[in-house]
Amino acid sequence: MTTAFAHPNIALIKYWGKQPQPGNLPATPSLSITLSNLVTTTRIDDAETDEFCLDGVVRDDAKVASFIRLLRNEFSIGQLKIDSTNNFPTSAGLASSASGFAALARAINSHCHLGLADQELSTWARRGSASAARSIFGGFVTLEPPNFHATSLADPNYWELQVVVAVTSRATKDVGSSAGMERSRKTSDFFTAWLETADSDFDEAMAAVRNRDFEKLADVSEKSCLKMHAVMLTSIPTLAYWNSTTISCMDSIRRLRADGTEVFFTNDAGPQVKAVCRPTSVNTVAQTLRDIPGVQDIVICGLGGGARLTPDAAQKNAPQLD
Repeated sequence: MTTAFAHPNIALIKYWGKQPQPGNLPATPSLSITLSNLVTTTRIDDAETDEFCLDGVVRDDAKVASFIRLLRNEFSIGQLKIDSTNNFPTSAGLASSASGFAALARAINSHCHLGLADQELSTWARRGSASAARSIFGGFVTLEPPNFHATSLADPNYWELQVVVAVTSRATKDVGSSAGMERSRKTSDFFTAWLETADSDFDEAMAAVRNRDFEKLADVSEKSCLKMHAVMLTSIPTLAYWNSTTISCMDSIRRLRADGTEVFFTNDAGPQVKAVCRPTSVNTVAQTLRDIPGVQDIVICGLGGGARLTPDAAQKNAPQLD
């Protein structure tokens, strides 16, 4: 048996939409931070037939099956039993597919002796889930053309930031990200403008990280988030991933920032809110969000490491939600 774990990542500069060609290539560059404390643990072993179990339930997962087929086109891989668990809500806007495919790629690479280096592994993980390419690495990570394999921009210790995650729903979202992106590409009048401004947002955020400029990173990250959701909302039928608690959290974060607290929000294709802040602000931010009606959990994360193998003994200490 081989065990690996990976953390989800949260894009500060978003990608939404894919290129209309094979390879699961994003339509825009992205910049993310990898989160600690939220963990996917994946165990694989040889088996007589393929089996995939997620959070204790055997599932027929088309994306996992397709990913294994792609690998088998290139490598000699026998039948596998895959057992994957998340210590956070699955398919609910917390990037479980990113950590899931990163952990799966890392585990298969070792168990089946594929010998892939990290950038090659990132490219393969991307074919399962584009954002999984970034979870191969820790800290600040980019995913950009022309090759769209992820690259480490800075390690987790480069800039001490905290992320307060407000979980506002544990329900599986009605429209998955891949289907939503294709709907937006085909129907949103804002999609072309989204593509045209992506490079400048990416460059601005890269400069902010290099200079550790929190205010500039806050401005461009919130802008990227809101533009992405504008594309979603103008898709036909509309893609409304927020709930009323999501909006209340965002409003509270705006008020905190206006009052001088170093914090900004971002959220993905789901109702969960991620408040990125300086360590001096984390208690204030966490308490403010905890007091909002509808917030079910608060999880505080630092910047996490990349996908890696872990001995079975370490699994007993895997972090859990309160």
